[in-house]
Amino acid sequence: MAQLNALTQEVLSAILKSIDEGIHVVNTEGETIFYNEVAAKHDGMDVKEVQGKHLLDVFPSLTVDSSTLLKVIKTSKPIYNQTQVYVNIHGTRIDTINTTLPIFLDKEIIGAVEIAKDYTRMKLLAERLLDLQKGFNKAGKKKSSKTVKYTLNDLKTVNAQFLSTKEEARKLAKSDSPILVYGESGTGKELFVQGVHHESLRADGPFIAQNCAAIPETLLESILFGTAKGSYTGAVERKGLFELADGGTLFLDELHAMPIELQAKLLRVLEDGMVRRVGSVQNVSVNVRIIAAMNVHPSRALQEQKLRSDLYYRLNVFTFSLLPIRERKDDILFLSDYFIQSFNRKLQKSIQGLDGKLELFFLGYKWPGNVRELKHTIEYMMNISEGQKLFAADLPVMMRQQAAPTNQREIDLSLRKNIAELEQRLIDHALKLTEGNIKQAAKLLEIPRQTLQYKMKKTNQ
Repeated sequence: MAQLNALTQEVLSAILKSIDEGIHVVNTEGETIFYNEVAAKHDGMDVKEVQGKHLLDVFPSLTVDSSTLLKVIKTSKPIYNQTQVYVNIHGTRIDTINTTLPIFLDKEIIGAVEIAKDYTRMKLLAERLLDLQKGFNKAGKKKSSKTVKYTLNDLKTVNAQFLSTKEEARKLAKSDSPILVYGESGTGKELFVQGVHHESLRADGPFIAQNCAAIPETLLESILFGTAKGSYTGAVERKGLFELADGGTLFLDELHAMPIELQAKLLRVLEDGMVRRVGSVQNVSVNVRIIAAMNVHPSRALQEQKLRSDLYYRLNVFTFSLLPIRERKDDILFLSDYFIQSFNRKLQKSIQGLDGKLELFFLGYKWPGNVRELKHTIEYMMNISEGQKLFAADLPVMMRQQAAPTNQREIDLSLRKNIAELEQRLIDHALKLTEGNIKQAAKLLEIPRQTLQYKMKKTNQ
């Protein structure tokens, strides 16, 4: 039996050592009984410095109340994804995200195991990013109009609805009210938002963009709101993006990826224009215009509880929906030609356009990546093409397979049928926006209510 237990322990130890996460196990006295190499690397320690030692002896900045391991032993309750900041015996500050679980034997707690993810480096990079942004703002105050690269003129289109959206954006840009932009990936949301900033009265102020999905939850709050000295070990007074964007525009992309709790804090900023740094009791006044964007429909985000309803209604003062390119087919060939001419200049080529069959394929293709996919497709084809025009043979391999069976008969060019389908899509969209209110939908469509009812009856709606 003793040999079996020893073998079991060896196997368990080998398994724990092979896991690519920091593993730290303590007994009920708080003494370390297992500590793997990954955890040692995270903590800036050697395994021998921790193994067999009491937790508080090797991490002196921790206490019985602040240590997640000791807290779990005391309460017998698990802790999930909690940030912990501490200093090791060498004076090095460590930042981790811990999941800590009690260990039971015959319903009696015998210790606790902690699985830790190190994000010290990521946090340092984030803080350096803020410092660089702060330095950029100071250096560029006199030339702050160059904080955006694009204007609304860079958003190329010949589509009537999209042209109307751009014109509306120019008018509403002068306001300080928040804006919500919805569009699929690749429709040009950031380019559109930069254009709005350029047209606004804040054009000489900073423009700062932050993707809410690109930063871990535990870091996003400090990046947005800043930190106060002493909020955690080694913390310094540091402005967040709200303060850095003072007098300008803060663009929050993929808003639905922001934690719900943080959305409540964002709502307070929108309501009273005050921010409070993490760990501070002082409020700081900021003058920032918030523009948020999402690549999922707001109604879906609300239904899936990824977006607070009160935040949505506060942001929904001005809303813009950027059409996917499959719904503005007149832009497909227009943009194709625009990109061809652009790459002609860059690559010193003289390609004259698309082959007729390729045009038909482009018009029938769904373009899931939208304008971004179209641009990258043209770029690829321009690099490999040796002819005077682009042909289906020049397409990337995956698209080439889809284009192979395409011929003119497979593309339905019936004007009557396509107009009817477009009309039906617009009616469906208007009814969805007005939650089925026929009178309001007819107003949006700019047709009499009786005409809308007739068309709905005709299609059995």
